[in-house]
Amino acid sequence: MMLGVRSMVFPAAAATVMLSAMTGPGDTAAPPPASEAGATPSALVPADDGARIIATDQLDGRTFDLTVSSPALAEKSKVRVLVPKGWSRDATRRWPVVYAYHGGRDTYVSWTRSTDIEEVSARYDVMVVMPESDDGAFTDWWNYGKGGPPKWETFHTAEVLQLMERNYRAGQDRAAMGISSGAYGAMIYAARHPGMFRYVASSSGTLHLTRPGIPLVTLFVQGFLTDSGDPFRVLGVPGVDENNWRAHDPYVLAENLRGTGLYVSSGTTGLPGPADHPEPGQEHSVQVQEVFCGMTSVDFLQRLRELNIPVTAHVYGDGWHNWEMWELEMRRFWPLMMARLGVPQQ
Repeated sequence: MMLGVRSMVFPAAAATVMLSAMTGPGDTAAPPPASEAGATPSALVPADDGARIIATDQLDGRTFDLTVSSPALAEKSKVRVLVPKGWSRDATRRWPVVYAYHGGRDTYVSWTRSTDIEEVSARYDVMVVMPESDDGAFTDWWNYGKGGPPKWETFHTAEVLQLMERNYRAGQDRAAMGISSGAYGAMIYAARHPGMFRYVASSSGTLHLTRPGIPLVTLFVQGFLTDSGDPFRVLGVPGVDENNWRAHDPYVLAENLRGTGLYVSSGTTGLPGPADHPEPGQEHSVQVQEVFCGMTSVDFLQRLRELNIPVTAHVYGDGWHNWEMWELEMRRFWPLMMARLGVPQQ
C-alpha cells in the first residue's frame, strides 16, 4: 500500500540494494499565483466538520491551487484542480469529476508535473481534482485504537468532496485513479464507500494488504516514511489489530466493488519496460516494489474473477515503478473511465 516511495533496485546478478526516488520534487517553474476573482475565503462554504478553503490561487485559465484548513488532518493541506472549458463558479450545471491520487514521497502537483493529464483532460468536459496525500497511507490512522489525526480517508472522501461540490460545481458522477500507494487509495476508498465512484483505475497498487509477507513490507515502508517513525500508528499491529488491517484490504472488501467500473494494471518482474531508460549496467535491474505490487494485483484480479466482478486488466510483466509506465497506463484507461462517466470526447 505504501510502495510508491523509492525504487528499491536489485541488480539481477548481485544482492546490492539501490534506492532512487521515483517521484521528483514539486513544480519549480510554475507561473506566479494570482488570487482568483470572486473566491474570497469568506464566500466559500465549509465542509460538515468545518474544513474550509482558506486560500485560492489561479495558476492559469484552468488550474487552481486550493489551501484547505482541515480538522481531519489538524493542519493545512493542498488541492490542485483542473476545470473544464466553460466552467464557472456560478454555473447552473455540475461537472463529472476525476479524483487523482499520487504516490509516496510526492505531492499534489505530481500528476500535472509528470503526465500530460492537462492535455488529455482538456479534450473532455470533466474536472480533475488532485489532493495532497503526503505519506498518509490513505487511511484514518489507527493510533493504537484512539483514532484522531491524521485522518486522510476523511480528508479525501468527506472534506475534499464536500468542498468541491459546495464551491466548485463538482458533481456526484465521480471516478478515482491512482498510482502506487495512490492506486491503493483509490481502490480502498471505492471498496469502503460503495457507490462513491463509478470507475476506479489502479496502476501499480498494493491491492492485497494482508497477503502473507505484505504486512511486514508495509510496516517497513511506513516506518521509513512516517514522521513519528512508528508504523504501528497507521493500521496497528498485524495479528493483534487484524480486523483493522482486513477492514483496509481491497482484496478482503472486493465484493463491495460490484457495479463499479474497474481497471487494474501492474508490472510483475520489476525489470525495465518499454517506457524505461535504464542507465548502463541497470538493464537487468529489478525494482522490488513493482514485484510486490504485481503479486498483490494478480491476487486481487483473481479474487474479482472468483466473485464474477468485471475488470479490465493489464498485467504487463516488465516495467519499472515510475511515471513513464503510469502515464502509458493513464492513456489506456482514460477513455474507458470517461465512457463510464458518460463524458464524450469534445
